[in-house]
Amino acid sequence: MITRYSLPEMVEIWSEENKYRIWLDIELAACRAWSRLGKIPETELKKIEENVRLDIERIREIEQVTRHDILAFVEAINESLGDESKYIHMGLTSNDVKDTALAIQMKEALELILKDLHRLKGKLAQEALLHKDTIMIGRTHGVHGEPITWGLKLLIWYEEIKRHIERMEDLRKVVSVGIISGAVGTYASIDPRVEELVCQELGLEAAPVTNQILQRDRHADFVCTLALIAASLEKFATEIRNLQRTDILEVEEGFRKGQKGSSAMPHKKNPIICERISGLARVIRGNVIPALENISLWHERDLTHSSVERVILPDSSILVHYMLNQFIMVLDELVVNKDRMEENLARTHGLIFSQKVMLALVDKGLSREEAYALAQRNALEAWDSGESYLKLLQEDEEVLALLSKEELERIFDYKVFLKEVDYIYEKLGLHGEEVSQV
Repeated sequence: MITRYSLPEMVEIWSEENKYRIWLDIELAACRAWSRLGKIPETELKKIEENVRLDIERIREIEQVTRHDILAFVEAINESLGDESKYIHMGLTSNDVKDTALAIQMKEALELILKDLHRLKGKLAQEALLHKDTIMIGRTHGVHGEPITWGLKLLIWYEEIKRHIERMEDLRKVVSVGIISGAVGTYASIDPRVEELVCQELGLEAAPVTNQILQRDRHADFVCTLALIAASLEKFATEIRNLQRTDILEVEEGFRKGQKGSSAMPHKKNPIICERISGLARVIRGNVIPALENISLWHERDLTHSSVERVILPDSSILVHYMLNQFIMVLDELVVNKDRMEENLARTHGLIFSQKVMLALVDKGLSREEAYALAQRNALEAWDSGESYLKLLQEDEEVLALLSKEELERIFDYKVFLKEVDYIYEKLGLHGEEVSQV
């Protein structure tokens, strides 16, 4: 992934240097396992542990000749050893090392993303509680519906992030699996106990059954889960982008001192971070198909998945990590225009109370169809004329025969829409005093 959309912690996990360090850790763990089983003398193991060196430039040089990364790696580290080098990679196939290392990298990436998700969850909880009563219009089909609060929007995002945390915690078990089973998974040249000991040392579970590789549904699960997180971030970002439109302008991305919005139009303040998040989500979503296609390989394994994974696993991890941090920054700096929210609430002249009017008429004995027609007739007139919906209802003799002017006025109170907001928060276990613990 390009530097622009990368953060150093995740880049380090997927770096070539880290990959080779993990490969070496696996080879040494295998040697220690063989030693415990009596295959490698302790004196030889000690020599390996004391003398082995990792020279990445030398690995690259050798790979130019061998055109095989694991063999280049083994040859390079063996150059730092003597006769004890014969024990390196003993009984292993390339993917015993590569797939086990990939599992460690995915696990490390997962843990870093989980930290970000927990940070985002906490931030959303704080903001949701802060804006629990910040009233605004709810929109369906892009059209004014009924009032909600900004806090309720954030609460939906909070709950969604909770589900992603649960997915990632489940995924941890799926990806934290190692393999040391030989050429086609039969342990023909390696003791199965080596696999158990190596995986135990590395903090992995040993795969129950394998061929030459770990099965790629695990890796597809990883990419698909990251794509789900990215899709949610895109959803959140798209909502902010829409609400920042000039004709709505209920929330705005922070605009820092010295920032410029347009090279041509000095007045512009654009939602560029949210637009970036929306764009990058497309990249991650695009990685899902190749991840799924990697599941179907020839017989005990072919090589078609390898080149794909070198791109989609680091890139998806790096981008989700970056997007999460970017969105947390957006929330930290977000401007919530409460006055504009109140202005927009009033733009339809009270039409948002139409359902309440209809239900009140039903309570007075009308059928639902009759009440709907009466409420809609006045609503459409208000829509076309720009007159107050309440005023038109108070002048409608059919309505007044059932509802007094005073009863109608009581209906036209924003509070009636929000009477169960506390209940919704309580369902999620969110209370003001618990903000610091979420």
